[in-house]
Amino acid sequence: MVFLFQKRFHAGLVDGSITLSFRQWAKPRVKPKGRYRVHPIGVVEVDALSSTTLGEVSEADAVKAGFLSKAALVAYVTEVAPPPVTPQLAMFRIELHYGGDGDRVEAAMNNELSAADVELLEKKLKRLDGKRPWTRQTLALIRKRPQVAASKLAASIGRDRDEFKVDVRKLKRLGLTQSFEVGYQVSPRGLAFLKKSKVKTKKK
Repeated sequence: MVFLFQKRFHAGLVDGSITLSFRQWAKPRVKPKGRYRVHPIGVVEVDALSSTTLGEVSEADAVKAGFLSKAALVAYVTEVAPPPVTPQLAMFRIELHYGGDGDRVEAAMNNELSAADVELLEKKLKRLDGKRPWTRQTLALIRKRPQVAASKLAASIGRDRDEFKVDVRKLKRLGLTQSFEVGYQVSPRGLAFLKKSKVKTKKK
């Protein structure tokens, strides 16, 4: 299901500065623990849903919803909500967070790796490397330059962008990286692996 946000809110959703949304729906269109597509940035996950009124929205709430102030939020609501807009205007208060690109591997968030887990990942990376070792170089690069465009990362090591992106998706399927609107990050699982792996990561 799609959750609509204006483009001006996308960056705040991705970087985590926006964690609230207020909607004037006749009935709830989302539910707690639901994951909803936000084009083109990925998905958001709803943490909580409650009823409120415009008058109960605080200055801090307005900022968490992506506005400079409560006055800015009220001005926005006045533009989009049917009149009259009063402090008693009923709204839904939606607590949420960015859930990545919509194709997240759940294991990516697990940073508790056993020795057997680490050994298995090392074997899988060795198979991916084949005759051209690239996995640890790529992990090191993403760790050093998180959320940097794939084109820039690829160029920095003399690789084709599309081939680089294909390789990063292989790491993602192992839960070692996460994708964002722009660029990637080494996941909690990936960071734990790099810390525990006996194989030294090639730095770039």
